[in-house]
Amino acid sequence: MNLWELSRGDSPLVIDVPHAGTHVPDAIAARLTDAARPVPDTDWHVEKLYAFARDAGATLMAATHSRFVVDLNRDPAGVALYAGADNTELVPTRTFDNEPIWLPGAGPDAAEVEERVRTYFTPYHDALAAEVERVRARHGHAVLLDGHSIRAQVPRFFAGRLPDFNLGTADGASADPALERIASGILAASTPFTSVVNGRFKGGWITRRYGRPGAGVHALQLEMAQAAYMDEAPPYRWDAQRAAPLSAVLQRLVGALAAWRPGRGAA
Repeated sequence: MNLWELSRGDSPLVIDVPHAGTHVPDAIAARLTDAARPVPDTDWHVEKLYAFARDAGATLMAATHSRFVVDLNRDPAGVALYAGADNTELVPTRTFDNEPIWLPGAGPDAAEVEERVRTYFTPYHDALAAEVERVRARHGHAVLLDGHSIRAQVPRFFAGRLPDFNLGTADGASADPALERIASGILAASTPFTSVVNGRFKGGWITRRYGRPGAGVHALQLEMAQAAYMDEAPPYRWDAQRAAPLSAVLQRLVGALAAWRPGRGAA
């Protein structure tokens, strides 16, 4: 099957969703533990939350394969995202609940990890980079919104409950400050949802890799608490009624990101 689904738009905004895929090839799935087989660490339904963006002129790219195959938001060189913290790997070995992903002796070795990078990771990023460059060449700049979600409470990674919206710009390095202010202002004003900027989630490898404001590419990551739009327990049910208010916030955010132009300030 295809490694991603792509809908091209004409605006400067590209939205990518690297962790909503659930497909695991049979030969890999046979090596998963019972805890990992339902791919519990998926960014469930994020592609649905952004589906409206196709009609808003944004480019939308969503991965189809699970992060258990290879994590598209990790450094292919294996460098940890957050020094000194508990990080998941390029090919994860433990679930978010700290359970083993691979059956005993069935985890991929270094050669297999490299092969997965060639087979899954590199083609995805070649395509994503091409889309970012396409809109940058057309408009003179590009905005990349990296869309994610996670359970509201994951003790392995953070204490307590996560804010509903977690905006990351690599501590301001991956996007124009004016663009960050616009995005954070929309999220902060969206009661009753809670939000934070560059908190626990500052942006993963995608945000840091693609965000080059000096070259006209501005990248932001938005990590959302899944409790704000779905049932977090299996079977991870999409809740359209609960998702509607959050979707309205995303529509305002996407509209503002698509309309922003460098040099206009925060208005």
